[in-house]
Amino acid sequence: MAVLRTDIGTSNPGLGEAYARSEAINRERGRSYYLATRLLPAHKRPHVYALYGFTRRTDDIVDVDAGEPPAERQRRLEEWWAAFLTGLSGGPVGDPLLPAVLHTIRTYGLDPEDFDTFLRSMAMDLTVTAYPTYDHLRHYMEGSAAVIGTMMLPILGVVPGADHAVARDSARQLGLAFQLTNFIRDVSEDLERGRIYLPESDMDRFGVSRTMLYADAARRRASAPVRALIEYECRRALGHYAASLPGLAMLEPRSRMCIQAAYLLYGGILDQVGRAGFDVMRGRLRVPRHRRASIVLAAPSVRLFEARARRWRVG
Repeated sequence: MAVLRTDIGTSNPGLGEAYARSEAINRERGRSYYLATRLLPAHKRPHVYALYGFTRRTDDIVDVDAGEPPAERQRRLEEWWAAFLTGLSGGPVGDPLLPAVLHTIRTYGLDPEDFDTFLRSMAMDLTVTAYPTYDHLRHYMEGSAAVIGTMMLPILGVVPGADHAVARDSARQLGLAFQLTNFIRDVSEDLERGRIYLPESDMDRFGVSRTMLYADAARRRASAPVRALIEYECRRALGHYAASLPGLAMLEPRSRMCIQAAYLLYGGILDQVGRAGFDVMRGRLRVPRHRRASIVLAAPSVRLFEARARRWRVG
């Protein structure tokens, strides 16, 4: 397990272990995001890892362990939620991961309501398998993604004189952009879990049925109507990416580099979708390793950042 380059845990080994666990989860499960965090100042990184570890553990309860009966996953989510609330109120915490996120919340004064909203959206995954319209999906994403942006903002920091309302909305928009990118990439994987994160009204618009999605996933090739639907959703995601741009310039310089890298790495997934002709059924599309490296090198430059974003195939 990696050792964090920080003095966290020097006087509290359990806390240091919790942060190290969080970093390991981020490094192993969120490689693109982890790559972007390397641009942050060392003292900020553990707190970003703590948020990632908390949200990933929650997601695993409702997703990765989907082979368990829904009632069992519900029970484990409630236990996790209760343990978090106990720690938040100053009570004893037995879980080895929770101390990191609880310490981060106290350190940066993060809003507990954001965590409540997040957990409530995660609970929806236990019972909701489809969304009638984009408004319905966006309501879910407000908790599953937009609040991740607002949790991150105090850690990233903004420059003096920044409009905090604009910065907060930009953070929300980028969270929505990242989440929608994941939904687009993971259509086939989500179908295996019995879930569809493509709005039913959009599916109707392009003549796509649930049966068609499952048939395309089974043959590992998207039909023309499905490709048209995916292109439409890619352009919707680009709208969220564009809406997030005003707040990027308000971030502290090192944090701006990190978020610009994340913006390009996640947006690069949409670019790969476009390069694949919007066929997301052939297998999980990834940004090639050499391209990820060049993105990180380009992220500190506003000129290179803007040039790369303009070259996306779905723009």
